[in-house]
Order: sequence, then C-alpha cells, then structure tokens
Amino acid sequence: MTGMFDALAAERSRLARSSAAQRVAEVLREHITEGRLAPGTRLSEESLGGVLGVSRNTLREAFRLLADQRLVLHELNRGVFVRTLGPSDVADIYTLRLALEVAGVRAVQRATPERLAAVRAALARAEDAEQQGDWGAVGTADLHFHQAVAGLADSERIDECMAKLAAELRLAFAAVPSAHGFHEPFLRRNQVLAGLLESGEIDDAEVELTRYLDDARTVIVNAMAEQGR
Repeated sequence: MTGMFDALAAERSRLARSSAAQRVAEVLREHITEGRLAPGTRLSEESLGGVLGVSRNTLREAFRLLADQRLVLHELNRGVFVRTLGPSDVADIYTLRLALEVAGVRAVQRATPERLAAVRAALARAEDAEQQGDWGAVGTADLHFHQAVAGLADSERIDECMAKLAAELRLAFAAVPSAHGFHEPFLRRNQVLAGLLESGEIDDAEVELTRYLDDARTVIVNAMAEQGR
C-alpha cells in the first residue's frame, strides 16, 4: 500500500490545473489502467485525501465520476472499492472494443503519420517490457497499442471512449493468474496485426483483430469461471 500511495502522491501537482474532482478521477483511472490499483482495492477517503491533498467532498465527487465509468463500487458501511468484474462485464467490454478497433483498422489507409507511429511506438514499448521481464508493463503497453489501433480512425470520441475502456480492460486482465502466460501470446499477435496494418492488408487485419479479441475474451471468461465468478 505504501508504494501505491507514494506513486499517487507524485500526481498531487497535477490537480490544480483543472477541476479537482475530475483530475482526481483521471489520476485514479490512470492508476487502475496501469495496474497499480487492483480489483477489490479499498479507496480510503482519509488516506487518499492525505496523499493527494484534496478534501473528502472532492474525493466523493471523484468516486461518483469513477462509479459512472464502472470502475469503482460503493458498498454500504464498507466504503469504496475498485470494481471486480464478472463475465457479463467482459463480454460487453469486448463487444464495444471490437466496434472501436475495427473502425481504426478500416481507416488505416487514411490515417495520419502520427497515428500510425503511435501504433508502432506502443508495440515497441511492449517489446522492451518483454525484454525486461516486466509483464505488467507489457499489459499496459498492450492497452496503449489497442488504443492506438482504434485511434487510427482519428476520432476524439473514440479516443475518449478507449481511454475509459482501457481501465475496465485492466480490471478484466487481473482475472488471469499469470500476466506472463496471458500477455506473451497476445504480444506475438499484436506484432502480426501491426504488420498487416503497415502493409495495408485491411481485410486480413480485421479478421486477425476479430479472432484476437474473441480469444482474449475467452481466456478471461474461462479464468473467471475457474474462480467461481
């Protein structure tokens, strides 16, 4: 817990630049996306208020925003917790994810150089993290890679939706016991997908992406079933 709060304390200076509650929500969402706040983590108003330097009212508003994004859950007389997802959540997330990412794939031929570079940069970060044996970082880079794939559509609304969806996806990833076992085969498939996109093979890329997402959903749902969810 100490390391988690130290990382959050480093974000304190960012909170003055816009609405405090919105910024707190964004900071917490980022920490969920990066795997620092795992499903089931209790978000103490007293502890978070201290490390972030914000009031309880600000935190409560931030929690409300995160609840609207399906990232936290308020339990009566117990407090606020990072959500633990179930199979129906995962199925819904992957339905939306497919629609957003396919839109990016279909737009690849008109994508800007910056958008294309973002796909390759995210894949490179995943490959670097693999070399270091940091499979949590591989998972984070995987999320950024797929955000970049959807980003090929050059839509601000898709970008915003994928940023929010990434946090839910990280909560879903947490159901799989081995980050290494989960992410390694999908990193290989990200490399294939990136190659198809770079060569403009749109139809094949869409087929690969559809199979990829269906397989990932199945792995996560099966892991949840083994845990009795």
